Amino acid sequence: MRDPSGHLLPNCPQPILESKMARKRFDPRHLPDFTQKRVIDTHMDRLDTTGVSRRDFLALVSAGVAAGAAASALGMPNVAVASGSKKVAYLAWSASTEYNQLVSQGAESAARALGLNYSFFDGQIDSGRQLSQFEQLGTERAIGGFFNILDGSALRRAGQLAQDNQTYFAAIWDSVPWFTPFDVGDYFTLYLNPHEDEAHRGVSRAVYQAVTDRFGEGEVAALTGTPGNWCEISRNAGRDLALAEFPNIRQTASLPGKWLREESLRATEDLLTRNGKLVGLVAQNDDEAQGALTALRNVGLQPGKDFFVGGADGTSLGARAIQDGIQTSTSGNSPVFTGAFLTSWLYDVANGWKPRVAERQLFWKPTVVTRENVDAYVVRYVDNDGVEPFDFRKFSRVLNPDDWDPQAYVYPAETEEIWKGYPRPEGWTLPAPLAEAKAKGEFEQVREEYAAHNNILFDGPSPNLKT
Repeated sequence: MRDPSGHLLPNCPQPILESKMARKRFDPRHLPDFTQKRVIDTHMDRLDTTGVSRRDFLALVSAGVAAGAAASALGMPNVAVASGSKKVAYLAWSASTEYNQLVSQGAESAARALGLNYSFFDGQIDSGRQLSQFEQLGTERAIGGFFNILDGSALRRAGQLAQDNQTYFAAIWDSVPWFTPFDVGDYFTLYLNPHEDEAHRGVSRAVYQAVTDRFGEGEVAALTGTPGNWCEISRNAGRDLALAEFPNIRQTASLPGKWLREESLRATEDLLTRNGKLVGLVAQNDDEAQGALTALRNVGLQPGKDFFVGGADGTSLGARAIQDGIQTSTSGNSPVFTGAFLTSWLYDVANGWKPRVAERQLFWKPTVVTRENVDAYVVRYVDNDGVEPFDFRKFSRVLNPDDWDPQAYVYPAETEEIWKGYPRPEGWTLPAPLAEAKAKGEFEQVREEYAAHNNILFDGPSPNLKT
């Protein structure tokens, strides 16, 4: 036996079957009284309606009731109505770093501007946990989420979950060498990164120049990230490019800081114990730099006078340390930009916008922040008196089809550029969509289009400042 829509029904006695179908039919007498504020609030508390107004909730209820009534009239008792959660999430490898906290701040601000619900998931340094959190998003019928994942190899599994649950996702930083979004399907919509080797080359150059200006020459050390991580390898490459420009500077040691403050404090203490001649250190991020600065002060060294430190990511603490003269440089990635850009991206793809092939792997160009330009960076991104650094709705092409703005110099990242320095796997070839896009000039077209739309400059004033 089949139901009115043609689906097979279980083998039930007819009276029982009819009774079950009757119970599922729409009956307005069974609805709660949504004219009562108390009833609305009770249901909003029980459901995932964070950030949803009562008006929006009632609109959703009305849509569901209308769909249910229409389905019942057509004889379709098992109608499914979209949950309407409009949820996005940031899946961070750890909530303990200031960078991830600020990424979340940007994502939350963008979500609020776009009318989305938002969640920040702490992976607690466990990629398996991050995958479970992403799978949970799928069961909640969320729009999707974006990863700063601990183990890039887990993105393959994330791609499978995304396809199974039709949940969009994007990723930043770590991945599998020579792995692209086209290896798992359309739901892996974007792999995004700052152009790290160039950014960290500028950060390192500033440290080595400061050592040169103060001492003429000197020995320096490095704090690395998590060994094998894409970001770590790219930043190491940029640091080494800068080191080659300064024959008077000798890097004598390195230890992993693993992106964390406490790890970096201990690693710096170890480096200083091994070599008392060190006068400079390049860290992999500003959290590591903060740990290094603490270690220096603990042994009586004066950062910015006796010793020079560089970081990365442009966090609040990093920028303020540069203002205070104790940190030499950082890469102004603006973590808020990361969260805002990716949240807006997920909003757009969930609302029907489809990125071109050349748009699914992107770089953006960070600003190297030093004493010369840090004040402007702080005014916009750190101590901004509540003036948001971006026009969060302007990121969206769905809301602004003619005048959307990436609000940074964003451009296509070719796979060979992303993974330079990594040996190609035997037999690896560029996925067909990427090869075809390159052949027809799509990469250059996208680069030119993004540049033409970039009217709100990343290193300029906030677009929200009143003149």
